[in-house]
Amino acid sequence: MLRNKVKELRARHNYTQSDLGQLVGVTRQTIGMIEKGDYAPSVVLALKIAKALRVDLEEVFWIEGEDE
Repeated sequence: MLRNKVKELRARHNYTQSDLGQLVGVTRQTIGMIEKGDYAPSVVLALKIAKALRVDLEEVFWIEGEDE
């Protein structure tokens, strides 16, 4: 299962879900679904999110059961 720290990292930048959604070209609802683990983003979207949050991809997303 794909896990993530989008919510935690988004909060560090004081971004709302809408703010982050606008930065990466998706809706607030999509960001919310990603944060809850209900939606696995495409590789392109995951890279955009990591870039918007100014961290490496592996700091935002990882596969459960593997090293963080």
